[in-house]
Amino acid sequence: MGSDLRWLKSNVSSTTLAHLASLLVFAASIAFEAISTVYGGQPLPLVAFIPITVVIVYLEGRFVAIAATLLMAVAGLWMRHLLDGHLTGGDWTGAVFLLGSGSLIAAVFHRLRQDLHGALRVAEARLAAIDAAALGFANTNRHGELLQSNRRLLEMTGYAHKELAQLELQELIVPDDRGTVRKLLEDLGNGTASATDIRVLRKDGTAFWAHLALSSSRPDEAPNESVFVVVDDISERQAAREALRAQKEWLDLAVSAGRLGTWQINIDDGTVAGSSKFWDILGLPPAPVRRLEELSAVIHPVDWPKLSASAKPSSALNYDVEIRVRQVDGHTRWIALRGRQEEHGDRKMRIGVAADLTERRQTTLLRAAVKRRERIMREERHRFSNVFPVIRALVNMIDIPDNDVAKYKEMLIDWIRTLEATHRILSRHANLSGMLHELVDRELQPFKETRDITISGPSLTVPSGAAEGLAMILHELTTNSVKHGALGDPNGKVEVKWRFASEDEGDDLVFDWVESGRRKSSKVVRRGFGSLIIGVDSTPLVGHSPNMEITEDGLRYSLRVSRKEIEEFGLQ
Repeated sequence: MGSDLRWLKSNVSSTTLAHLASLLVFAASIAFEAISTVYGGQPLPLVAFIPITVVIVYLEGRFVAIAATLLMAVAGLWMRHLLDGHLTGGDWTGAVFLLGSGSLIAAVFHRLRQDLHGALRVAEARLAAIDAAALGFANTNRHGELLQSNRRLLEMTGYAHKELAQLELQELIVPDDRGTVRKLLEDLGNGTASATDIRVLRKDGTAFWAHLALSSSRPDEAPNESVFVVVDDISERQAAREALRAQKEWLDLAVSAGRLGTWQINIDDGTVAGSSKFWDILGLPPAPVRRLEELSAVIHPVDWPKLSASAKPSSALNYDVEIRVRQVDGHTRWIALRGRQEEHGDRKMRIGVAADLTERRQTTLLRAAVKRRERIMREERHRFSNVFPVIRALVNMIDIPDNDVAKYKEMLIDWIRTLEATHRILSRHANLSGMLHELVDRELQPFKETRDITISGPSLTVPSGAAEGLAMILHELTTNSVKHGALGDPNGKVEVKWRFASEDEGDDLVFDWVESGRRKSSKVVRRGFGSLIIGVDSTPLVGHSPNMEITEDGLRYSLRVSRKEIEEFGLQ
């Protein structure tokens, strides 16, 4: 605001002085004409007023100069009329010549002033643009002495304009880099511009990275050659460059520590380039580049399509495959290739890393085998620890029929054999579970050739606890059927089936044992141990909601087992 007021006062003051000077010149010319006419008896020629017109047009402008010329012509004619009493043709010619010459001079001066103002405005605009530019600009001579600097350079260095004008260019440079600047100034004699990245000192002693460009020029008729200096603050760019360099060093360290190889596949020409570690992982000698087809000699045939597909353009940006490599010693190694698709100019490429997974896969498989073995051993211990309580319960539950010890012994051995057969089936499976179809088939196997037996149901794996309970229920139903039902009748028929109920029915496994044929007795099972097994008088060994229907022509037994009891993961 203060600077604007100062400019306004200065402008008003200069304008007033110009008006005053014009008025004085005009008044002096009229007075001189009057004095010359009155005292000299001879008026001045009218063309003598032309210099006055030149002065006024310079001080005031075109219209004021023309008006002043007109007044001077009128004043000259008036003086001549007073002196001679009349005006001659020469007087009028002089007046017309004065007006024409004055108008022409005013027009020419006005045109020249417009051109000069236009040139000044262009120069001022250029200077303002340089002063407001984001880059620092300065002029120096060949010795490096700073002549003029823009505002941005002052902001970069922290100097005032007068302070910077007293320095040389080399004084703004870090001492270690001043030799580079001297060399640039010396090379300017070849007429070529030069540039470099250099550290520039601020007034407070700190430094920043800048891109310094120098160019020399000698304007027409200029006595000395000047050097144009451009300073671009690249501190952020240099910091990013240093960070990128540090990241690359960390990346190289990580790749080396992780025993990774780097690779790139040119999709356009089907070539592969890689680091020495990459070729070592593949079991090949190092090479700058190879055709992708050459790798088929070491890649497992089954995995070759995975690798060959990498040389084809794909909409998927990421690439992640595992392949097997056959080495010279006959061993097969697992290799992981992970990367992404990129475009470099007009080239499409896949770049990534390669890692040898062989040891990791072997360790994973070994750990899985150890865990599986430990689980089997725990199941075995648990199962065998349950055998003795089951046998003890059988001994306690079975009554001696009619005090016949031999028959009691026979019944007890029969149940123990059932348990033994069930355990034998479970032992054949690694997860110590048994297939339900196998349990049913094993129990009814002796009667398949002589009886009409149907077994149907989904493939289902039953864990050891549920398998033992179902085996004992099947054995009790089979024993009862042989003595009283369809298995004791040559024309008898037995159908065993199971299914999963719908969600509305509880989503349980529904097990059905259906006999068709005339029964020998209306009694179904012995009241006591058998009824406890299948749950006629109580809860069955496994499952819930048992139901028994007996007729003279058959028997139907159904049982529901929850998914939780048979372990939902057992469904194949």
